[in-house]
Amino acid sequence: MKFGILVNEGPYNHQAVDSAYQFAKAAIAKGHTVSRVFFYYDGVHNANKLLEAPQDERQIGKLWAEMAKEHGVDLVVCVAAGLRRGLKEETLAEGFRISGLGQLIEVGIQADRMMTFGD
Repeated sequence: MKFGILVNEGPYNHQAVDSAYQFAKAAIAKGHTVSRVFFYYDGVHNANKLLEAPQDERQIGKLWAEMAKEHGVDLVVCVAAGLRRGLKEETLAEGFRISGLGQLIEVGIQADRMMTFGD
């Protein structure tokens, strides 16, 4: 099965991003495909390379980037939501790319299931 994932929450203020990551990880482990994760609203903060969690906490942006590299998951950040929150190309973490809502529509059409995490 081919999944698309929409993440609407930031990395350290809501469980949604951890649930999305764990879902994607489990889906891949079961042999499914996660073609794209689209970060929208406060979810764009997951792609900010300037965010630094304490060493003893999970580094969720790096976990997403590792998944992208190892399994070919496309990590897309909404350009409009990112700009509203101060995220620009210069502050984008490795493994993420900025694009428009068309990428969300595309994955919604191409995926067998679209999963949404966060309000």
